[in-house]
Amino acid sequence: MSRWSGTVSRAAAAAVGAALVVATLTTPAGGYPATPGTYPSGSSATVATGRGFDTCTAPSLAALQAWRASPFRTVNIYFGGVNRGCTQPNLTASWVRSATAAGWRLLPTYFGRQPSCMLGTKPYRYTSGTAGSYGISDAQDAVAQARALGLLPGSALYADVEHFDRTNADCVLAVRRYVSAWTVTVHQSGYLAGVYVHQDSGLPTLSGSYGSASWARPDAVWMARWDGNAALTGWPTAPNTQWANHQRAKQYRGDHTETHGGVTLNIDSDALDAPVATVAQTFRVTGATALNARTGPSTAYPVTRSIAPGASVAVICQGLGQRVGSSGVWDRLTDGSWVADYYVSTPSSTTFSSALPKCTYPGQVTSTTPLIARGGPGTNYAAVGAALQPGALAYVMCQSVGSLVGTSRVWNRMDDGRWVSDYFVGNQSSHTWSAPVPRCP
Repeated sequence: MSRWSGTVSRAAAAAVGAALVVATLTTPAGGYPATPGTYPSGSSATVATGRGFDTCTAPSLAALQAWRASPFRTVNIYFGGVNRGCTQPNLTASWVRSATAAGWRLLPTYFGRQPSCMLGTKPYRYTSGTAGSYGISDAQDAVAQARALGLLPGSALYADVEHFDRTNADCVLAVRRYVSAWTVTVHQSGYLAGVYVHQDSGLPTLSGSYGSASWARPDAVWMARWDGNAALTGWPTAPNTQWANHQRAKQYRGDHTETHGGVTLNIDSDALDAPVATVAQTFRVTGATALNARTGPSTAYPVTRSIAPGASVAVICQGLGQRVGSSGVWDRLTDGSWVADYYVSTPSSTTFSSALPKCTYPGQVTSTTPLIARGGPGTNYAAVGAALQPGALAYVMCQSVGSLVGTSRVWNRMDDGRWVSDYFVGNQSSHTWSAPVPRCP
């Protein structure tokens, strides 16, 4: 983002990998669990994968339509902050809804105060003495701005931390204080906390405190290294074991122009496998009779209201539930209620629709060693796939009773179908159910 913030260019460095360590489980780690303890009922996380781009000013909807011919499917939005350098005539709640309906994922970035030793010219800064209070106030403003645009809880909000002098110990301390305060405060409102950092300053600073009990760890990192390499592993200044499960993005090419669909934009290029914004999408009730909205994804749950045929519903995400018609998919609405997807005009009436995210409520892994993922809700089930590293996000879809681990018999089914013990996932409770996560069908 140097063309807007006055930072120096990104230095290249040789890529080095980090070995994946597999070990047995221990007790949960101390310090901050660093994830939202409670998600509001009308919330869900959304993950973007593939390529994205960022521009100073959010493009027009016409430009986004033309750029559907590009390889990009995520667009960054600078949605607030005292150091934001460009006006945003297009960035409204209506634009957010329309861009999402057109198939775009949104990467929300907040350009707030910067470290005192930032290598650039932005005027509003913090020191180690003011970093905590500014981290809180910036996060509070970011949540308010996100809500106004229709970015729902469960969205990841990224604090922009531009390149700074890492030889300045006071500045390193200030960045850790700011990011920790940002993370805690964003979590209190049910949002995920991300951070945009430079490979040679912010990333090694946060990597160095990744396992510390003194600082809240952000959920995702978006790293700038303009080397033309879109890889999300093998980063020189953070091992692969950190931010290891859908928690990374990379800005791999800086300031350049591209033309797609006849429209030219000045952009940076990004690769993503990371949480982004969650935005509700509008569909219609297709049944001939009223559709019951319920407190859970099954007809066994109480009815909260009835929705008339042809009426519009605002869908956040889709989850697993009781089979209705040809589908076991249920839709979660913005008021937190559930409706059977079979009677809603989503793209598919038989399975999940790619236009909508799966309903997930991420919690960071709190064990000090990798957490084994299994084929079912118990330690008697075989391990499946790679273990989840400490601090990795477990994208929880639903919960079920399983074998006792620690103080809990609750197990979490993740969005990839694997299971992990809830005792080692930092959500609302380590011994019982965590609202608003539904029970597994």
